Amino acid sequence: MSSQTSTSRGPFEAPRKPLGERIRRLVKAFTTREGLLGDYDYAFLFRPNLPFMKKSRRPAPFFGLDTKMPVILALILGFQHALAMLAGVITPPILLSGAAGANLGAAGQEYLVSTSLIVCGILSLIQITRFKILGTRVGTSFTIIPVAQGALSQLYANGTCPTSPDGTKLPCPDGYGAILGTACMCALVEIGLSFLPPRVLRKLFPPLVTGPTVMLIGVHLIESGFQTWAGGSGPCRERPTEGLFRLCPDINAPHPLPWGAPEFLGLGFVVFVTIIICERYGSPIMKSTAVVWGLLVGCVIAAGTGYFDDMGIKKAPAVSFIWVTRFKLSIYAPAVLPMMAVYIILACEAIGDIAATCEVSRLASDGELFDSRIQGGVLADGLSGCLAGLFTMTPMSVFAQNNGVISLTRCANRKAGFACCFFLILMGIFSKFAAALVSIPSAVLGGMTTFLFTSVAVSGMRIISTMEWNRRNRFVLTAALTLGYGATLVPDYFSYFFTYGGNNNALRGLLDAVELIMSTGFAVTTFVAMFLNAVLPMEIEEEEGVLDGDEVDLGNRDRSMEDEKSSK
Repeated sequence: MSSQTSTSRGPFEAPRKPLGERIRRLVKAFTTREGLLGDYDYAFLFRPNLPFMKKSRRPAPFFGLDTKMPVILALILGFQHALAMLAGVITPPILLSGAAGANLGAAGQEYLVSTSLIVCGILSLIQITRFKILGTRVGTSFTIIPVAQGALSQLYANGTCPTSPDGTKLPCPDGYGAILGTACMCALVEIGLSFLPPRVLRKLFPPLVTGPTVMLIGVHLIESGFQTWAGGSGPCRERPTEGLFRLCPDINAPHPLPWGAPEFLGLGFVVFVTIIICERYGSPIMKSTAVVWGLLVGCVIAAGTGYFDDMGIKKAPAVSFIWVTRFKLSIYAPAVLPMMAVYIILACEAIGDIAATCEVSRLASDGELFDSRIQGGVLADGLSGCLAGLFTMTPMSVFAQNNGVISLTRCANRKAGFACCFFLILMGIFSKFAAALVSIPSAVLGGMTTFLFTSVAVSGMRIISTMEWNRRNRFVLTAALTLGYGATLVPDYFSYFFTYGGNNNALRGLLDAVELIMSTGFAVTTFVAMFLNAVLPMEIEEEEGVLDGDEVDLGNRDRSMEDEKSSK
């Protein structure tokens, strides 16, 4: 009885091997050539796709969930996955702690970048341990950026965050703490959704709802990326004729230039072209980390031409960890509803990403085991959002781009996933690495982030393409995108709707919440699409499978079917 209990792991998991056998296998893995190197063709990972080079006709072996895998290969592929995640992990903290966010300064940015890497590594371990699927890993969510930036703008406008007499935004750690506290509380929404059956979740949030939402998130972020590409999204974007920010990023930078200068555009274009070259001619390991290679080439050119400032790297401490810097947690009521929309979207993304991971990992895509992974994935995603806030980071969500790494390298083994988490935590602990990332010139970072943000919009387009294109769905999509695109392209259109100027703080907070929702394109799109999808009935021709635009006499069709039956 006791032996059965010690090896039982639940109805959906294989029994764990005895401890002695696991120790022997571990020792063998680190002490033998077979365990360290195996017979894997390592040249496959690094062989470029040049026109004159002979291509191998033998496919690389596929490493499944629990397939034996050499230690060195697991470390290489784990490092590859960490690099594939790097750009997405560092971008949100840089944006939210910069001049367009809470303005926490260089030291605050360095801390948040380090913390983002460490927290991503820790929470990814939770995800991998729950599913034992490599592709399901946690990264800092882009979805939070529009809501957080809108909320911080309100906090500066209503005086909660300080500004200088000339209007310059001063550091606002309490504003960032309000974003963290609100995110922690709203994470309960996703945790609650995880207890619904997956089929119910898919019915509540079909591609008709999630697709346009994700696409508009990408569209909003592209605007931010392009501003950074042209020199920065701070005060210098207004091109003032005098003062500290008459040049970008400011007049004290190593090589300041006016916003939109051709030199800035050229630096970002170098990054963009490098990404394309890696995709066309790169080896599998280069293709899956093309964004990082583009960032590296852009940094080399920027350093060689005098745009790189290494003072932050020299001043940064050697090591860092979470809670080295702390923020006062609070709840910003106007951001609650938009933040709840964020977690609804994260739940939908988690379902899609886990399903895609199961597919590329050659695991079951239906049945009780699959449903268990879906529910556990959404639950872990919600817990990650709550824990991230307590770890001083904005919400985390599962990363989908690593599914492409699995497809390229044919590796879905959890050992590589554990190696990936190790490298993420290691990069975060050594804060000199984070300081180097924060020191990247805005134009170089903008060239990378614009490409990355556009991939978010493309993901939304892919989700939309999976829905049925009938008249009803086109109507819902059009109605939702009408307000969504309008709020994204003209975010201040609703700023003058409410003119209340009294001292009723409760009413002021309610009006701020409505304004924040109406000016956040993806949030208003989510609510409109969910409402219309729930109230608009399916039409007869849609249920019968008749395409929109086909003029069919349903009565004649029914009579012809009856005649056919009688003739038979």
